[in-house]
Amino acid sequence: MAILDIKTFPSEILKQKANPIKYVDKEIRKLAENMSETMYDKKGVGLAAPQVGNLLRLITYDIGEGLCILINPEIIGCEGRIKAEEGCLSIPGIRVEVPRYEIIRVTGINLKGERVSFETKDLLARVIQHEIDHLNGNLILDKVSRLKRELIIRKLKKNYKSTSK
Repeated sequence: MAILDIKTFPSEILKQKANPIKYVDKEIRKLAENMSETMYDKKGVGLAAPQVGNLLRLITYDIGEGLCILINPEIIGCEGRIKAEEGCLSIPGIRVEVPRYEIIRVTGINLKGERVSFETKDLLARVIQHEIDHLNGNLILDKVSRLKRELIIRKLKKNYKSTSK
C-alpha cells in the first residue's frame, strides 16, 4: 500500500470528467487500496480517483461506519435539500456552505464486480455527492457565488505564495 499525492486546486485534473471503469481488476483494487490508505492518512472521509491523479470513476469513503469503495457510482434518485459546511482535501483550509440533496439513492459496482444499490441520507449522502462531483470535474468552489469563489481563490493564492517561500 502507498500514500498517494493529493492534487490540489488549481490542478487541471480536478476540472476533468472521470472515465467509467470497464473491469474490476488487480490494478483497480490496488488503486482503491492506496486511495483508502491516503484518505485515512489525510484524515478525510472521502476521496475520488481524480484527486489522486486518476481519471477513473472510483470513490472511497468512511464516515465512521467502515470503509466503502464504489466504482462508477451514480445518483438515481434524490429528495429534499439541505445546506451544510464542507471542506475538501483538494482545497485545504477552506470550508464553504454547500447545498446538497438530503436523501439519495445510489447505484454502482463494488470491488467484487457486483452491482450494488442503496439509499442513504445525512452525512453519508453529502459525502457521496461530494465525491461524485469530483468524478464530474466539479469542486465545492463551483457551488458558491462568483464573488465568494474569487475571494477564496485570492486567499488560496496568498496562502500558496506564503508557503512556497
